[in-house]
Amino acid sequence: MSLKLSQFTAIGSDKSLSSENHILFVLTEKEEFDIPFAESLRTKLKRTNSEYKDLAKSPVSLDLPNGGIASFVVLAEKLNMFQRHVLLRKAAKLLLDEQPESLAICVLGDEASREAHACAAYYVTTVNAAELPSRKKENKFKPLKNINIYGYEASHDYAYVNARVAGNTLCRQLTITPPNELTPSVYREKVAALAKTQGWKHEEFDMPALKKMGAGAFYAVGQGSDPLDAAIVHLTYTPKEAKKHIALVGKGICFDTGGHNIKPAKYMQGMHEDMNGSAVTLGILLAATQQQLPIKIDCWLAIAQNHIGPLAYKQNDVVTALNGMTIEIVHTDAEGRMVLADTLTLASREKPDVIIDFATLTGSMMAALGDRMSGVISNRPELACKAVGAGDEAGERIVAFPYDDDYESALDSDIADIKQCTLEGGADHIHAARFLGRFIENDVAWLHTDLSSANCKGGLGAIQSDTNGFGVGFGIQMLKKLIEI
Repeated sequence: MSLKLSQFTAIGSDKSLSSENHILFVLTEKEEFDIPFAESLRTKLKRTNSEYKDLAKSPVSLDLPNGGIASFVVLAEKLNMFQRHVLLRKAAKLLLDEQPESLAICVLGDEASREAHACAAYYVTTVNAAELPSRKKENKFKPLKNINIYGYEASHDYAYVNARVAGNTLCRQLTITPPNELTPSVYREKVAALAKTQGWKHEEFDMPALKKMGAGAFYAVGQGSDPLDAAIVHLTYTPKEAKKHIALVGKGICFDTGGHNIKPAKYMQGMHEDMNGSAVTLGILLAATQQQLPIKIDCWLAIAQNHIGPLAYKQNDVVTALNGMTIEIVHTDAEGRMVLADTLTLASREKPDVIIDFATLTGSMMAALGDRMSGVISNRPELACKAVGAGDEAGERIVAFPYDDDYESALDSDIADIKQCTLEGGADHIHAARFLGRFIENDVAWLHTDLSSANCKGGLGAIQSDTNGFGVGFGIQMLKKLIEI
């Protein structure tokens, strides 16, 4: 999306505002009727039996004398970032639904409020104006080309916000793409092209290489597909004077049938989005690169499909992982932890300061939290606490779950070193974390992110689309907090 940004300081006295056809007014709790179109707003509130304070709950739109439209919203000081994003999304939607070519943002209040509101409104507006994949015969998408900001002139050009928008958009575009258009082969080609554009080091461990290496956990899942196009893709961003070394690991299952333990149609629908974790890591990597964060990033993508066939792995198989551990297969639909196991081993062998993985991994995390928050589990309690704070700051809510070792007794096997999972369900999100933790070498600090909120009907936080790119904003904020350590 090519967007031109213009910043103006005046509101009431600036005549150019009268020529704007789509205007978003971001107000404070203090009643502000000394603004353009104040009388029209007052009349609208009176007609709808509303008060100014109600704008802090529901935005209101007005038809303008020039035929345009204005949307008004109040952001109270007590609101957290998630709540601010929700209100701004609702207010911006009233304007973006018309697919304007140009949009104005007007912020009021003291300088601190105007700065914060301008940044948040700019992010919410631009991220929801991005084009997403559509295969409709008549795709009527029109790009937003200009944003004019009134009331606050920043000393920067919002490049860091644009980077987050780019990362979130990349994540959603990849995740939404239909599975026949994003096979592991195609996905790998897209990643290679992106790496070349961004200057990332790129290497692949394909199926023959993984078999030779002894990565039997990953290979067990990939062997069920024809062609054998699964692979672990490794990308590296190495800026000068990097302060930290972080590994990002993403589950990239391009389609999940459940394997021999096949999913019913209701639960197989949407399983092309089971590669969302890998898309999140790519989005974070892209945003970090564009923000030029002083942090070395190794990005590991576990790209495969979970198919049914004569070569597909099955219940009661015993496979040997890259680290030499044997795994008893209990349920073929628990393929995510299988591909992540060997990928985490590879990532940990590079001895990063921290590993953060992202995966749409367990139904039990969704049972625990629903689709409005995501959960994290860590082998370092302080890392989990930091993640909760990063999520709050980014407007992407995170909840921490325990990693106590007694949960692992459920994975005891009579024939192998460990069971893949249980058939009883229960605390499978914790069992999965205990399983994955066994494949991290060198006692590396590790944060596991189970993306239960990757898809939320009607949008979530700042994002209007169901597939919301949750994790990109949180991940970027987490990297920044890790730099500060």
